[in-house]
Amino acid sequence: MLGRKKNDADAAVQDAPSSTMTAADVGQEPDEGKKGRPTPKRREAEAKNRRPLVQNDRKAAARENRVKASEARAKMNEAMVTGDDRYLPARDKGPVRRYIRDYIDARWNLGEFFLPVSLAVVLVILFLGNRPELAIYVILGLYAVVLIAVVDAVITASIMKRKLVAKFGVGKIPRGSVLYAVMRAFQIRRTRMPKPQVKRGEYPS
Repeated sequence: MLGRKKNDADAAVQDAPSSTMTAADVGQEPDEGKKGRPTPKRREAEAKNRRPLVQNDRKAAARENRVKASEARAKMNEAMVTGDDRYLPARDKGPVRRYIRDYIDARWNLGEFFLPVSLAVVLVILFLGNRPELAIYVILGLYAVVLIAVVDAVITASIMKRKLVAKFGVGKIPRGSVLYAVMRAFQIRRTRMPKPQVKRGEYPS
């Protein structure tokens, strides 16, 4: 009898529903969405920690760019004096541009005297304010200088074009090369940039 009662009690315990129920047993989903999600305070703290790094990176990049730009300007300024083709501006780079500069710098160009003569004429006219008959002759002289300079520029352009074609070929002459030569011919020699690398009479081969 005692053995049968004990067995019946064990069976009753096994058949009884468990009092401990999980969330899945009652039809509720586990609150997994909130796990690992940073709270607003945590998100703000992380943002504050990241901002200084970004600002520092931008400042460092800007500082590096300024240093590189300064070095590039220094090299370009030095090249304008030494004629180093590697660091010259794009308009002055290349063997064609170098040939033009050397040829113009080697010859006497009437155009380079245009600015000094014009300045001298203005000063003379100011001093001859009471002598208009003499001022007229001075102005006519200035017109003569301008005409001669223009004729010399046309001759220079023609010679320059012929020499460039003979040395480099038609297809290898950059556009604006003749104008580049004429503009340099009208500049005073010591103010030309890049600086002349040849003396008078030292024409390029």
